[in-house]
Amino acid sequence: MATRQNSTNGKPKSPRIQVVLPELICEQLSTLANKESRTVSNMAKVLIQEGIKQYFENEDKSLVSDNNLNTDKFRNELEKQSVRKLKRARQRIRYYKKSD
Repeated sequence: MATRQNSTNGKPKSPRIQVVLPELICEQLSTLANKESRTVSNMAKVLIQEGIKQYFENEDKSLVSDNNLNTDKFRNELEKQSVRKLKRARQRIRYYKKSD
């Protein structure tokens, strides 16, 4: 079963799993990761996602919801975007206590 941890700010992290691979597969995974400038973990994630997608397409099984796939696609598109600063100057928000 996948384990879920919390980050330092209290938000839950993505579930984690451990996989034991034969030496040859581990080397091949490392080679693919280097070719695509990815970490080994990220390359494994991408390959697992592609394999699951292909499996369900071949088997006509729809156990994976479209909502999760759309969320992953949206997240990936956001991660590709460059970081931009806001154009407006920052405004200070002041809170006033109501006096009785």
